[in-house]
Amino acid sequence: MVILGLNYYFHDSTACIVVDGQLVAAIEEERLNRDKHTKKFPEKAIDRCLKMANLTIKDIDHIAVSIKPTHNLGKKLRYAISNPKSLRHFISHEFVHAYRKQKSFWRWFNDAYTSKKDGPQVHFIPHHFAHAPGSFFVSPYKEAALLGIDGSGEWATAMLGFGKDNEIQTFGESFFPNSLGSFYEAVTSFCGFITNYDEGKTMGLAPMGDPNVFKKEVEKIVRIDKNGGIHIDLSYFRYQNLNYGKHSHLSPKFIQIFGEPRSPGEPIKKHHMDVAAAFQSVLEDRVLEICEILYQKTKTDYLVISGGVSLNSVMNGRIVRESKFKDIYVMPAAGDNGTAIGAAYYLYNGMSKKPRNFVHLNPYVGTSYTNEEIEKTLKACKLHYLYHEDICEEAASLLENGKIIGWFQGIMEIGPRALGSRSILANPAFPDMKDKINSEVKFREAYRPFAPSAIVEAKDQFFDLDVEAPFMLKVCNVLKDQQRIIPAVTHVDGSARLQTVRKELHPRYYDVIKKLGDKTGVPVVLNTSFNIQGEPVVESPKDAIRCFFSTGLDALVIGNFIIKKKTAINNSEDLQEEPSVEFSQH
Repeated sequence: MVILGLNYYFHDSTACIVVDGQLVAAIEEERLNRDKHTKKFPEKAIDRCLKMANLTIKDIDHIAVSIKPTHNLGKKLRYAISNPKSLRHFISHEFVHAYRKQKSFWRWFNDAYTSKKDGPQVHFIPHHFAHAPGSFFVSPYKEAALLGIDGSGEWATAMLGFGKDNEIQTFGESFFPNSLGSFYEAVTSFCGFITNYDEGKTMGLAPMGDPNVFKKEVEKIVRIDKNGGIHIDLSYFRYQNLNYGKHSHLSPKFIQIFGEPRSPGEPIKKHHMDVAAAFQSVLEDRVLEICEILYQKTKTDYLVISGGVSLNSVMNGRIVRESKFKDIYVMPAAGDNGTAIGAAYYLYNGMSKKPRNFVHLNPYVGTSYTNEEIEKTLKACKLHYLYHEDICEEAASLLENGKIIGWFQGIMEIGPRALGSRSILANPAFPDMKDKINSEVKFREAYRPFAPSAIVEAKDQFFDLDVEAPFMLKVCNVLKDQQRIIPAVTHVDGSARLQTVRKELHPRYYDVIKKLGDKTGVPVVLNTSFNIQGEPVVESPKDAIRCFFSTGLDALVIGNFIIKKKTAINNSEDLQEEPSVEFSQH
């Protein structure tokens, strides 16, 4: 049974292939078309997934799409009729946009198959069922509480439920405009960032502010009822009018209470930091309230959380520490990109009732390149390079000496976090390393933190986290006596967005961290995504080479090859030379 899972309706278009319950391949379209958070139909991703699975388009039995446009249509229409200000934008989004998206799918389908009868069966899965239940079916839990929470999908903004084996029970949903996702988008807009894109920046900014300055006011905005329903005081916002222009999320009341919003490029002022801190704190508090209600309803040990809001790793860390659940499962691609996978598994396990036979604990489900393919690209680019049999030893030596390296190894990970296949690595022991990478490599805001990756055996030596965090989606505290040891990955509040690394999951990444630990006593690396701000993570050797030569990276470690930039300038004549690399026959 071959299922093609698709997400293309909102953003982060993605395709995956599931064969008899096994996830064979999953790729975000942005990695291939180089358009970050792309909304374009994932034709390139479909073709690449089929190639990786050694299948053709004719081998697909079912297509699972992570949206059902007619779902909750009555609720949408009633809202539009009762809110005339939103009617024009409602028609544009719910009808014009929906028509274009469906047209793009059926155009692709009709090009691939001679008729609907000739092609695979198409299933349109409600968005939030592709989120929470879809994530549950690939979780390691036999039973779990379910929480899907995002901006909006088919008018739903949150779903509470319970999963056991193949069965899903739904307790309730919240609907637009009562949305914690939109609540957080509003403060992202206020801080001068791009909504539905830069919420991670808001999360990183929050520890710079004092939440208590505005927290009492922000607490008035959101209420959770006894069933876990979300209720928003809309007098603070304008997003409910569905007009998403500049600062259009914010009402005059919001600006009067919290101050002037920041425009992009302007300095970030103290009140921006304080408002971000208050919104972050209230988001965490309200989600913890929902978790308590879910626990009381389910009395189960584990929680599966999904949707765009579940990418808030600071919130997830508090759930792990403060809720009654023993642990949580968050898919590595927990946002809309992961709904391609969730839709496929909801079809396979939920609708078809096939036995659960797959656990999505391996994020490395994308493309890969052999040494031969890499070397062919290096030669085509006329680059000089070094070959090393023990590439991890060489890379660890570079890191020990304070070099910043591009690390391109093995099968590409899925999701917004670099997890050791397409990463930029550095030694976290250097106090100035965070500022150096932000300014010279990533070209991004100076306040933004970087994450640590640690071998799983070293977790308790450096971090206050009782569970593992293989997908870098649970923020924890760095132990106080270790904060001075790894300053480059310790945020201003003493926290870190940890990734724990197991040897069996990514042997080469584990080895480079361990070898650095053997040399320095600190088996931890600074890990950030191999890209610059505004671009997707690199996918191919050519992407990696381009990023390497357009940033302040010191070396590129790609497969078993190393390229190093010459940094020493011996005389004025050297200033006229092109950037060069070390060369050795191999």
